[in-house]
Parts: sequence; C-alpha cells; structure tokens
Amino acid sequence: MMRAETAETAETAEAAEAAGAAGTGSSEAGLRGTSAGRGWRVAVRRAVAAGPASVVGFGLGLGFRSGAWKRGPVLAAAALLLGLVMLLHGRITDRWGLGSLVETFLPWFGLFIPVLLGGALWRRSASAVVALLLPGVVWLSLFGGLLGDKSRSGGDLTVVSHNVGAGNSDPAGTARDLAACGADVLALQEISAQAKPLYEKALAEAYPHHSVRGTVGVWSRLPLSGTRPVDIAQDVGPLGDAKPAEAKTADARALRTTVATDRGPLVVYVAHLGSVRVHPGSGFGTQTRDRNARALGKALAAERNERVVLLGDLNGTLDDRALGGITSRMVSVQDEAGGGFGFSWPAAFPVARIDEILVRGVRPESSWVLPATGSDHLPVAAGISW
Repeated sequence: MMRAETAETAETAEAAEAAGAAGTGSSEAGLRGTSAGRGWRVAVRRAVAAGPASVVGFGLGLGFRSGAWKRGPVLAAAALLLGLVMLLHGRITDRWGLGSLVETFLPWFGLFIPVLLGGALWRRSASAVVALLLPGVVWLSLFGGLLGDKSRSGGDLTVVSHNVGAGNSDPAGTARDLAACGADVLALQEISAQAKPLYEKALAEAYPHHSVRGTVGVWSRLPLSGTRPVDIAQDVGPLGDAKPAEAKTADARALRTTVATDRGPLVVYVAHLGSVRVHPGSGFGTQTRDRNARALGKALAAERNERVVLLGDLNGTLDDRALGGITSRMVSVQDEAGGGFGFSWPAAFPVARIDEILVRGVRPESSWVLPATGSDHLPVAAGISW
C-alpha cells in the first residue's frame, strides 16, 4: 500500500515537472514571438515616422533609408535640368544659335540618363532616381516612336536624295552606286561644275530624264516638265540685287520640277539650304540656313499641286525651330515609315539626320539609309504610294 502511494506520488511529481517545463517552453516561445512581432512593428513605425518616401523605399525593399532622400542633390538637380532642357527646348534662346545647336543633337541628350542613373545608384540617392523619371518620360515622348520599324512593303515610287559633296574624291564611283540604287527619282545636291559631266554620263542610261539648276539636280526614269530654279533668298542685299540673273541661276541651290506618273503629276522640290558653322566668337552660325528655310517654306505654302515631295540637305534636323515653316506643311517619311533615327551625317559616324525626304499628299511606305559613297553624307531613300 505504501509502495503504491509512493509510486503514484512520484508519477504525479514527474507529470507536474513535465507540465512546468512545457509551460516554460511555451512562455519562452511566446516571448520570442512577441519580441519578433514587436520588432517588425517598431521598424514599420520608424519608417512611417520618417515620412512617406521612406515608407515607399521600405515597402519596395530598395534599401533606401530616410538619408537616401538627402543624398545626391547635385545628381537630382542635374536630372531635373536635363528633363527641362528636353521638354522646353523650343524656349531656349537662339542667341548665338544656341537653340538650334541644342535641337540638332536633341536625341543624344538621352545618353545622359543612364549616366545619371548609374551615379544615383552608386550614391544610393533615392531623390536622384525619382528625378530621372522626368527626362526619361520626356525623351520617350519625343523619340520613343522612332525606336520601332514602321516600314511597310510596296510603294508606287522610290525616291532617293543625296548630297554628293563638292569635295567628293570619287564622283564617278558615287554615280555608279546611285545608278544601281533602284530609285525612280534621284535628287542630288552640291554638284560641282567639274563633277557635273561625270554624273550626267554615269546616270544617263538608268535615268533618261534629268535637269540641273546650279548645284542641285534631279534624275528620273519618268518624264520631267516645268523645271525651274526656286528662289530661297540665297543672294540678298545690294550685292544680291546687282547680281545678274544668269549668275543667280548658276549658283541656284533649289529647284522645282513635275514628274509625270501614271497616277498623275508629282511635284518635286530639290533643295540645299545654307551651311551652318560653329564660330568661337559668334557661336552656331545659322543665319543663311534660316533665311533659306523661311523662303523655301513660303514657296511650299504657295504650291498648289496636291502631291509634293521635298528632297534635300536641310542642314538641320526636323527638331530645329528654324525649319518650322517647312515641317508644318510636310510629313517626314522617316517619322512615318522608317526604323530608328535614320542619321545621315557625317557619313563616317552619323549623329544627325540633316538629309531629308518630306512629303505631302502621298503616303510614305518605307524609309531607309543607303550605304556610304565618296561623300561625307549618306544617301536617304523612301518608298511612297498614292
């Protein structure tokens, strides 16, 4: 009897001890869980107290702490300035040609975005990363549409424009390349007096119809009519007024002609606007180019034919405000049916598209850049339809 009671007592003690141990373990686990939950809530409260920006960084797991929004103020300011320059480029003063210079190379401003982004990540600057949204969105809105290929197959007519270069060391080779390009209408600019016979001879078989006025010319598989020079205010002032008409024609830099197609007449303008130069004392010299552009714009505004094509070296990109009188009346084939930016100058490493094909009353189907010739410009081509 006594042994039985002793055994029961021992069992009861062991059970109590086990229960106590279990209770202790549960309490310790509960404390650990409570501590972990409290630590998580404390972190959240600290993020909230630091401000909404810190909450965003905490929630995204970017590792941005509240101090990250104070780092890199110079990077953030540079990103905002870059975005504003691209967004408001039309408001930049054109004194010393600054506005035109910026607009000529406007697409290249996008290269600063990854550079600034790399700096922002290296500095772990949340403010700079967010500020870069502005230039990124602006650049895409301006040039994002050029990144894809919008060309379509077919086309009723193929046109090519090429500044063959007065200093071309191999005009005969350039002429052979152009004769084999397959264009129906070929427009050339900067034809020197010495090279003119070479082009006429090399292109005669492929293009039975042609006309040259001054330094610009047009070659065509189809008949031409009504070819005449276009006054783009090349000669102004007393000296220009005194210049004989024959001399003005010899120096002409623009012409108008009519191509007879089976779909009706197509008016073709060929133009070479004045060159631009960077001068240390006076900046980006665009006066002659700008005057030519205004005169050409007036000629296009007065044109009554429904279908018009402009082929030429405009010595400026379509973003340049100086060409507004032209671009407001014509459509760029590269914008409508090209792939990429279609840069054409300089031929060795093209950084700008200053050689253009613009249309009105016809539909661009495709636009592309041809291989280099002996010129410092690349030829540009387009397929158009009615």
